[in-house]
Amino acid sequence: MCSRANVEKRGVSFPAARNANTVWVNASAGVAGDMLLGSLIDAGADVSEVVNILFGLGLNDWALTAEPAMRCGIAATHVVVVEHHHDDHHHHTHRLHSDIVALLNAADIPERVRERALATFAVLAYSEATVHNVLIEDVEFHEVGSIDAIIDIVGTCAALEILGIDRVAASPIATSHGAIRSAHGILPNPGPAVAHMLATHAVPTRGVDVDYEVSTPTGVALLIALTESFGASPSMPITAIGHGAGTRNPTDRANVVQVLLGTTDAANDSDTETLVVLETNTDDVTPEVLAYTIAQLMDNGANDAWVTPIIMKKNRHGHCLQVLCTPQLAEKLCGIISLETGSLGIRQSTVERFASAREVTSVDVLGFSVDVKMSSARLKAEFEHAAIAAKATGGPLREVMRLAEEAARGYFS
Repeated sequence: MCSRANVEKRGVSFPAARNANTVWVNASAGVAGDMLLGSLIDAGADVSEVVNILFGLGLNDWALTAEPAMRCGIAATHVVVVEHHHDDHHHHTHRLHSDIVALLNAADIPERVRERALATFAVLAYSEATVHNVLIEDVEFHEVGSIDAIIDIVGTCAALEILGIDRVAASPIATSHGAIRSAHGILPNPGPAVAHMLATHAVPTRGVDVDYEVSTPTGVALLIALTESFGASPSMPITAIGHGAGTRNPTDRANVVQVLLGTTDAANDSDTETLVVLETNTDDVTPEVLAYTIAQLMDNGANDAWVTPIIMKKNRHGHCLQVLCTPQLAEKLCGIISLETGSLGIRQSTVERFASAREVTSVDVLGFSVDVKMSSARLKAEFEHAAIAAKATGGPLREVMRLAEEAARGYFS
């Protein structure tokens, strides 16, 4: 039999519980850098403090204004960056990604502002490099390299710092159709860089039936770089609300970004994530093949997979195979389902999952490493690891699991 004396504890320290200042960005009408900045100023970030941080960039000949605006009856803040030119030819400055990185690294700005801004430009640079087939260091920003775009991005990061925001969450991002005008000419909407960012990072989107750009590269890059999860608003008491107005003012829709500020409990918080469920009905697949298919799906990244007995048409007994996975894995896992079961049709639906914050540590049970999942609600030893230890030692599985969980609990108590 196993004994407590045979358990040696090891692992990393468990983070102390603390509250996290959180902002949820409602991008269901679209998102742009100036709209994000305006929404945070509207929610309480002092514009003069934002400007003071921006002065640390060392850029000249610009001004930032934040004025009240109305969009479909909603009071909002409209931010405008004015770039002063000393010649008769108005133009946007083109900057290499490496130039912007050097600018940010040399700037006298708070470290978290610098890190968030660098992350945003890195997201942009990767997509621009892929779209234009150049090296990342050779990416030349056009609209995004101009002073107003730099101010929008760094200003948004500065506003988050002023508000003390630790965590960013967001809704699905709105996309539209038609065409847009850019430095490269007339392009499909959403633009290639925006489309690539959304696809690469598997961001959930929401289509809106308008033929102009609703989500810009700066706005999309900011959300992708800074957001921990996309989906419904996290559970939290709302302490402030802000609306940032876009320049366009259509009569049938409020062209605003909405932000909700609050405090989430890091110890008991449940993050919301967007997943998909794939399912198909079968009446001619053996249990052995279904079991093998589930194993293949799990080995290829599915969050979960299961089979439910059903009665199909003509009173046939069958099975419904269902798979839970991330959106980016859906196509790959559909291929496995079709290959293994011969299914001619697979249904897909989007779901929101509330996942409790957790951490995994390892403990030694009689010389065998057993992972233990830990959340604020429970401890759970990993079955496969415990089974190996139980078989090798001859001890009962339930005793090995109990000792592993007690070891993890004792280490973090």
